Amino acid sequence: MVARAALGRGGRAVLGITGAPGAGKTTLVERLLAELAEHPPEGAGADWVAHVPMDGFHLADAQLDRLGLRDRKGAPETFDAAGYAAMLERVRTDTSETVYAPGFERDLEQPIAAALAVPPSARLVITEGNYLLLDEPAWHRVREAMDEVWFCDLDDPTRLERLVARHVEFGKEPDAAALWVDRVDQANAALVAATRARADLVVTTPARLA
Repeated sequence: MVARAALGRGGRAVLGITGAPGAGKTTLVERLLAELAEHPPEGAGADWVAHVPMDGFHLADAQLDRLGLRDRKGAPETFDAAGYAAMLERVRTDTSETVYAPGFERDLEQPIAAALAVPPSARLVITEGNYLLLDEPAWHRVREAMDEVWFCDLDDPTRLERLVARHVEFGKEPDAAALWVDRVDQANAALVAATRARADLVVTTPARLA
């Protein structure tokens, strides 16, 4: 695995998990984190694996309003791709001190500065996001900063049902949630689907686990 290869060379590996909105990326990451924490490689400590999602690099609503992108929130241009790439590059190479990264508060729908920490002992960092394999200049640096990228796949009916339910959970009315999925999330999903062939591994998510 990428982490063991990194340990062998004395470095740190970055594993990316990508897929369309609602495909089960976070569920897959949570399962990986739980299993890997229980089975650290020889010479690694208990906190040898860390998690830094792409969501922390959402532009704040104030910036989206300034740019006229509030109704496109979640599209590639509503993220700080350069900042995300710079963080991944530092995470991959700087094992001398704790690296802090922004998180994302779902209740507020806003990024939170320095909410996440990657300790020097971490040898594998898992990151997740929709656009890790996007073939656009702003996102090429992101792919180059990762050792491998896995694509999380889920059948569309289940994925869409999950997306609507998620938006309702975080405050949208059911009709508004369905409209947002149709007008925004599905456009983003089409972009992500086109990147599937670039993944190192495709992981099909069982609907019951998504």
